Amino acid sequence: MKQRTTFLERIKQNLAKKREEMTSELSRLSADKVSDGQVQDTGDEALTVSMEKLQNSLQRAEADELRLIDEALERIGRGEYGVCIECGEHISERRLETFPYAARCVACQEAFEQ
Repeated sequence: MKQRTTFLERIKQNLAKKREEMTSELSRLSADKVSDGQVQDTGDEALTVSMEKLQNSLQRAEADELRLIDEALERIGRGEYGVCIECGEHISERRLETFPYAARCVACQEAFEQ
């Protein structure tokens, strides 16, 4: 029991740290301007559009990961962390170490992805 409590506390601290880093990164990405607003030739415009798409894609990926972290922290708070949301079986600590916001065991995740 004490090992489990220590494990959960370590995971919670890691998730909170990662959440803080990602929130900072999202703020930075939102504040970064791709273009200075000056008139550009067609090559510069194409580059600006490509860079804006890349920036938007990065923001969506960061926001998605942040949502997963928030959900994991909520499961920890409710005492449901480490239990598969599909089958109710325990998720291995090894999986949680690698993917700390995993909500499904490996078998259920594989079925979900298919």
